[in-house]
Amino acid sequence: MNLIIDVGNSFVKLAIFTNDKMVHKVTTKIDSVISEIRVLRREYDSIDKAIISSVGRLKTKDVERISSYFELLILDSDITLPFNNLYKTPKTLGVDRIALVCGTINEFSEKDVLIIDAGTCVTYDFINSKNEYLGGAISPGIRVRYKSLNNLTANLPLLDSEMPNSIIGNSTTESIHSGVIYGILNEINGVIESYKLKYPDLTVILTGGDAKFLSKQLKSSIFANPNFLLEGLNFILQFNSNE
Repeated sequence: MNLIIDVGNSFVKLAIFTNDKMVHKVTTKIDSVISEIRVLRREYDSIDKAIISSVGRLKTKDVERISSYFELLILDSDITLPFNNLYKTPKTLGVDRIALVCGTINEFSEKDVLIIDAGTCVTYDFINSKNEYLGGAISPGIRVRYKSLNNLTANLPLLDSEMPNSIIGNSTTESIHSGVIYGILNEINGVIESYKLKYPDLTVILTGGDAKFLSKQLKSSIFANPNFLLEGLNFILQFNSNE
């Protein structure tokens, strides 16, 4: 069994995989990660390997404790990857983006794939049918757009995400919702269409915290998978375990 540890800004996602199948997932606060892992060790005593993404946000003593429990792999830019990385600055490529690309190798090999991760940022990552990662784009996510309007203006309120009733906002609140939501939907649809002009058989994957909210509104045919990053991390762990 594999333990997947995905460290975010405030929370940590823990997932347990048996081969390619996720059998358990839990989200916990960073300060509670060791106590939660102890619980998982008691419930799943067959866990023998683990991988950590975004290790820098964990305390050194926590990483050392985890490495005392399991055979531990720390994801960084120097790790052995199952694709040809053509990114010009591979050292700056986020480990979350690496994990997402690895997820495509497992499920969509020999295809042109665009992975869209809709979270704090919207990241676009493209890997072609030759198993070459070419790069992508980084854009502000939904919450960043709402917060920017509030933080950088004098009078605009901070709103929760909401699908507007119409593209024509007839109040300040509705105008903000229209600008943010239709803005990001049109961006994503436009990016997908631009890629399809060059890669007609494009496969599109949507993941991240806002994937469910956005997937119902997008025009293009997509695979929505909120666990895609965790699956990619598990694949990296399996790939490196077989090296």
